[in-house]
Amino acid sequence: MTAALIMPPAIEPVLIIEAKAHLKVEIADDDDLIGALVTAARIHVEAATRRVLITQSWRIYRDDWPENGEVHLPVSPLQSVDEVIVYDASGEPVTLDAAQYQVDIASVPARLKLRASPATLQPGEPLNGIEIDVTAGYGTSGVAVPQPLRLAIMMLVARWYEFRDATAIGTVPASVAPGFEALIAPYRVLRLS
Repeated sequence: MTAALIMPPAIEPVLIIEAKAHLKVEIADDDDLIGALVTAARIHVEAATRRVLITQSWRIYRDDWPENGEVHLPVSPLQSVDEVIVYDASGEPVTLDAAQYQVDIASVPARLKLRASPATLQPGEPLNGIEIDVTAGYGTSGVAVPQPLRLAIMMLVARWYEFRDATAIGTVPASVAPGFEALIAPYRVLRLS
């Protein structure tokens, strides 16, 4: 199973003005740098927690349906399943009616369960014959994102801003790691087996 980002978030969960207030920066000279650091920190938090923070669209590719007809969707928190397409033997897309499957967004990870036998809905294409389009994230603004995750982003931004030359973007410095880990720990999604 592969998941690909189709529509990235429209905004970041921490605005530049919020990051600047956290950093106690009043001038606009570093706004581009601070914005880039916020984006890098969001991506790092999303990777560490296996959750997306701001509403975004993803496409999940599968080669076939599992025997039990249940697919664990690897993008959390799931808001909706927007479309399920199965490619037939001639390579034509067939959109499944929403009545043909049930979605459980309360579970983490969320699940999609076929109502019919998976054998009747197997794709004709041997690779990536199934596409599941989903919308995920906590909401469309930073207000919807849990505050500990926003604080973790600001913690990374502050460290990376202060020590620009000494720290590689995407790594959590040892001096920040305990606090960062404590903030994100309750939000980690375990890997699927």
